[in-house]
Amino acid sequence: MADIRKTIVVAVSRNGIIGRDGDMPWRLSSDLKRFKALTLGKPVVMGRKTYDSIGKPLPGRPNVVISRQAAIDHPDVSMAQSLPEAIALAERLALEAGVDEVCIVGGGQIYAQAIGLADRMCVTHVEVDLEGDAAFPAIDPDVWQAGEALAVPAGEKDSYPTRYVVYERRQA
Repeated sequence: MADIRKTIVVAVSRNGIIGRDGDMPWRLSSDLKRFKALTLGKPVVMGRKTYDSIGKPLPGRPNVVISRQAAIDHPDVSMAQSLPEAIALAERLALEAGVDEVCIVGGGQIYAQAIGLADRMCVTHVEVDLEGDAAFPAIDPDVWQAGEALAVPAGEKDSYPTRYVVYERRQA
């Protein structure tokens, strides 16, 4: 099977927070545009709570939702019971779509499992400390090599400035 890259896409505050009360604790219009550009046309893997917080499938990409409970009856959503099952399904969908990447887009529990499996992370570091109830695992510099970085000042529709960094898994 062709090598399909597994990429985590996340926005995380300085103190590791990614969510609060089932939603993101910020408004970052410029980052949502980047998220769309990064994920469009590629399978996205997410947990049920993340899917519920979005409220509908992300358009223009196959959506794979992980849930041990009820299925989501929607033509653009595939269901999986575990992260490994979801990634295998997303890799098949990527091959069918002719793309070489699947994007893991949350939430906290999914990221905690996926950080050990991912090849790459596209991280928007939100330049603020916040309260929240969903967190992203620490990025271990022994495992992850920071590559391209881009400081993004807060635009008119952004709550905070950000720093976008692409991390590649270091070779063992």
